[in-house]
Amino acid sequence: MVDFAKLKTQSGNLDKLSKAIEALNSGESSDKTDNFWRPAVDKSGNGMAVIRFLPAPAADGDDALPWVKVFSHGFQGPGGWLIDNCLTTKNQQCPVCEHNNKLWNSGIEANKEIVRKQKRKLNYMANVYIVSDPSNRDNEGQVKLFKFGKKIFDKITEAMNPQFADEQAINPFDLWKGANFKLKIRKVEGYQNYDKSEFDSPSPLLSDDEELEKIWKSEYSLSEQVDDKEFKSYDKLKERLEKVLGLSGDTPAPKTTVEKAKAEAPKARPVAEDAPFEPDASEDDDLAYFAKLAEE
Repeated sequence: MVDFAKLKTQSGNLDKLSKAIEALNSGESSDKTDNFWRPAVDKSGNGMAVIRFLPAPAADGDDALPWVKVFSHGFQGPGGWLIDNCLTTKNQQCPVCEHNNKLWNSGIEANKEIVRKQKRKLNYMANVYIVSDPSNRDNEGQVKLFKFGKKIFDKITEAMNPQFADEQAINPFDLWKGANFKLKIRKVEGYQNYDKSEFDSPSPLLSDDEELEKIWKSEYSLSEQVDDKEFKSYDKLKERLEKVLGLSGDTPAPKTTVEKAKAEAPKARPVAEDAPFEPDASEDDDLAYFAKLAEE
């Protein structure tokens, strides 16, 4: 348990978060409840809210970061839907990623298209304080978990590492010297776009430290979001993958397999041997709407 007075003495310190950002960028490791907040959009796909990213939860300890990084898979095959967290989140082997690697290295373009649909998705989770939510005023003043993608995380990184000398570096997760985040959502070419989102000028979230402490202590544990119970074992995930893709014989096999594609396209130009598949984690995918389609 972190002491609140100690938290305040660390206000404005970016060292730990900067090192964590560097680790993420270098590839190093580091919502199944109503506790998650999801911004609403209108019929045109536009929406706006103001939130404040909060520091690491008191319950997670001194060394905890104010976010967790989670990879997941979500796709449909002949045998149903696979919607599961990816074991690479915990630096473990993932059967879905292994299957994708084989397809990607087959030298068959059709298989690459399959991989693009089955690739892992990147999301981050953090605690936020809802400052303003015009679509649902009941959310205002509440602490919620917020799942977001790389686009928003890039905004956080940019706030910590401004490009120009006249811009002030801030810790967006700081209760006193952080800044509110104006989340602006637009629909661009059929997808949600967050480019217009921005941080406001630095300011305390509230002027009363007692209220700030209450907010801090009401945060949800982030370590629980990446606990072992949130992940299927390798064997269970592989079993699910084989059922969904029809590889176990329980369902019709998919129309396109490595063997069939090679037979149909013998002149396909192979890629370099053992070329690694690098999942595109730049999309801000939220797989929550798939949940009702998932089969246990």
